[in-house]
Amino acid sequence: MSVTSEATTSWKGSLADGSGEIALESSNQGPFHVDWKARSEGSASVTTPEELLAAAHSSCFSMALSHALSENGTPPETVETTASVTFIPGTGITGSHLNVNAVVPGLSAEDFARIANEAKTGCPVSAALAGIEITLEASLG
Repeated sequence: MSVTSEATTSWKGSLADGSGEIALESSNQGPFHVDWKARSEGSASVTTPEELLAAAHSSCFSMALSHALSENGTPPETVETTASVTFIPGTGITGSHLNVNAVVPGLSAEDFARIANEAKTGCPVSAALAGIEITLEASLG
């Protein structure tokens, strides 16, 4: 079975002076405000495509890691992942850094690092981001 997710952006005006709203149609969430100033300078109150991409990457990786750990016979108690996606105006998206901390009883740090790296490679969002550098910091809590 395939699942298709949808989001819609309504934009008004030019790139520099305009703004838009993003609606997550599949989950009926939003609207989320988006504009160039937030994307190029940062903002604590307006989202960006990169923040949405970071949400997709962190959640996908957390699911992939949880699955891999369970398949290893060491299901996690918790997995917390932060994805930091870097955007450089004029260049584009240059990387995604995953920082994960997990509580996994009975697993060595070496095995955790190996499984986390495999999950990074196996995560479908990581595969979709194959054109950028993806880095990983993994620690057991």
